[in-house]
Amino acid sequence: MNIIVYDISDPKRLRLVAAICEKYLIRVQKSVFEGELTKSQLYSIQKELKKVIEKEEDSVIIYFVRKSAMKWKIILGKKPEDDYIII
Repeated sequence: MNIIVYDISDPKRLRLVAAICEKYLIRVQKSVFEGELTKSQLYSIQKELKKVIEKEEDSVIIYFVRKSAMKWKIILGKKPEDDYIII
């Protein structure tokens, strides 16, 4: 499982980063995406994101979580649509 979180300062870059992430993963919050990336997809998404972000202003973090390590998740408040919940 991969989780991508980001903090983008410019609205235009923010939309571009979100669009890139939506091509590969499922949005679970405004700036959080999760899902499975192949090695090829991981390479591609990093390449695309590097072209868009400003290194001195923006931040994108990609987490790698083993399926065996993620037994459950707790969601407080508004939940994503059922179709988008991955456990």
